[in-house]
Amino acid sequence: MHMIKNSLILLAVLLIVFWIFTSYLLKRGEAPVADGSTNYAIVLGAKVNKGAVPSRALKYRLDAAYDYAVKYPHTQLILSGGQGDDEDATESSVMKKYLMDRGLSEFQLIEENESTSTFTNIKYSMKSIPLTEKKVTIISNDFHLARAQMIADYFHLEADVVAAPTPKIIEFKVRVRERFGLIAQKIVLWFK
Repeated sequence: MHMIKNSLILLAVLLIVFWIFTSYLLKRGEAPVADGSTNYAIVLGAKVNKGAVPSRALKYRLDAAYDYAVKYPHTQLILSGGQGDDEDATESSVMKKYLMDRGLSEFQLIEENESTSTFTNIKYSMKSIPLTEKKVTIISNDFHLARAQMIADYFHLEADVVAAPTPKIIEFKVRVRERFGLIAQKIVLWFK
C-alpha cells in the first residue's frame, strides 16, 4: 500500500513538472513578436470545414495574417496547407480566397498546397523562399507557435511570430494536445 501511495505521489509530481515545463515552452513560442523585418510570412494551415469554409482557428490565423500584410505590405504570405481527406478544397486555396475577399492582392499571396502537417507546412514553404533568406515570420494560433518554431529551428530558419488567438471553444483541448505534441515533435526531430 505504501508503494502505491509513493508511486501516485511521484506520478503527480511528474505531471506537475510536465505541465509547468510545457506551459513555459508554449508561452516562449509567442516570441519574438514579428516586426515587419522579414520578406516572407508562412501562414500555417488548419482545418477547412464543409463547403470550403475556414474553421474558426484558421479564420483567426487568416485575420492575423491580413492585419500583418496590411501593416507590412512588402511581406509575401505563403499560405501553407494541402487537402485532408475530409476537406472539400486545399487549405491554401481556401486561405487565398479568404484573404483576397478581404482585399489583399494575389501578388502578395503564394500557395503551398502539398503539406499535411506542421512539419511539412514549413518544409514545403521553404521552396518558395530564396535560399538567401534565413529569417521568416510564422503566423498561427498562439498555442501552435512553440512547435512551429521548433521545426523552423530544425530547418535553420530564424523565425519571429504573429500569434493569432485560439478559439475559446477548442482552447482547452488543443492546449493539452499541443503539450504532448511538443514533446513528440522534439523526439522525432532528434532522430531525423
